[in-house]
Amino acid sequence: MSGCSGGVIHWRCSSYPSIFTDYGAGHTMNAYTKTPLTNLVANYRRGYSLPAEFYTSQDVFDIDLDVFFRRHWIIVGVAADIAEPGDVRKVDVGTTSILLLRDDDMEVRAFHNVCRHRGARMVNEDKTSVGRLVCPYHQWSYNLSGNLVHAAHMGKGLDWSCHGLKPVNLRVIGGIIFICMAEDAPSDIDEIATVLGERLEPYDLKNARIALAKTIIEPGNWKLSVDNNRECYHCEGSHPELSNTFVSLDIGFDPDELGDEEREDYVRHCEIAGAQVEVWESQGFPSRKVERYEGSETLFRTERFVITGAGESHTLDGKAASRKLLGSLKEPRFGDMHLHTHNSWSHFFADHAVVSWIIPLAADRTALHSVWLVNNDAQEGVDYDLNRLSEVWIATNQQDADLVSIAQLGVASMAYQPGPLSEFCETTVDRNIAWYIERLKAHGYKA
Repeated sequence: MSGCSGGVIHWRCSSYPSIFTDYGAGHTMNAYTKTPLTNLVANYRRGYSLPAEFYTSQDVFDIDLDVFFRRHWIIVGVAADIAEPGDVRKVDVGTTSILLLRDDDMEVRAFHNVCRHRGARMVNEDKTSVGRLVCPYHQWSYNLSGNLVHAAHMGKGLDWSCHGLKPVNLRVIGGIIFICMAEDAPSDIDEIATVLGERLEPYDLKNARIALAKTIIEPGNWKLSVDNNRECYHCEGSHPELSNTFVSLDIGFDPDELGDEEREDYVRHCEIAGAQVEVWESQGFPSRKVERYEGSETLFRTERFVITGAGESHTLDGKAASRKLLGSLKEPRFGDMHLHTHNSWSHFFADHAVVSWIIPLAADRTALHSVWLVNNDAQEGVDYDLNRLSEVWIATNQQDADLVSIAQLGVASMAYQPGPLSEFCETTVDRNIAWYIERLKAHGYKA
């Protein structure tokens, strides 16, 4: 969720053409049903949602997988999920399967889940622990560094050094795992590593522990999931648990709709929040907004927000859920540090963190993975209650999944046409969509 600031979206009634094209008496067809992607990109209008095919077409979905989940950096997990040597986590993106593992030197590595003999899939479990990676087909075996160490009956002519597992570009930043499957991965990951690494350092997430991991399936296109997360226009009516910890006007507002008292209260809130950000900055904790949308290969946004009420965490009462704070932090009022990429959204508090990322499953189905991280020494039932720790974002994720569901049903209707975005509450959605279109053009999808 994000607040509303900056940018103005201008729109008029004469926007997109009618959704109906006349094909003779009694015959109508959605105007976008068979439109080539290059034409859809060329006809995109800033300040509006996308035409229906972007959310429903199998062809567009296949292109999305290729461009945004194979050629861009994506978040796929946390280092705490593969804590010990030999721990392996499988990540499937379309037909491509990736193995994340911890080697004997405690380094995190990523390899394609494909045996170099005849291509069999090496690991089928979502999570396992191994001493070696052994292909179940012909027992070719690889050590945790990906080197081929056993291949029976192959003769002296086999060059073993040429048949190790194929590596995948990997960066672990502050305990968050980024991968890119393309050989020429976007180089701006170095800038992100600098900014994000500094901001995540106090939490020491590489030594944190997973208190809960949960996956839900959202019945909608992945872009609807992301756009829903990028605005809080819907929050007051849909997220009663989450709304306990922020000022409602922070989600955006039309100034003409505010009374004098509301305006004065909001000005005071902004002054207090701004002063707190300056305090954090002066203490060596970067907190101001950093964002990269148009003009950047990798979409990235981070900012530390003040939490209202008790001001400590996303819990029903706003107080810390864990008595043991993350890393070496001593003060529970450390705000809510957001992180957004094009396939993830995360929140970092003094007492715990919630890291969430999505993987598309189909044009109308998206897997949302979330993990709740606590101090490695925190004990459930002693230092924290798991329900209290997780209930706000469990509820929020399900509420968002329900909203994505009705959005998907709507965009699949013959009556759908792109609608105008709020200039007050959906500017981040607008920038998110603009970045998406820009990246499609950069990969050749333009008229």
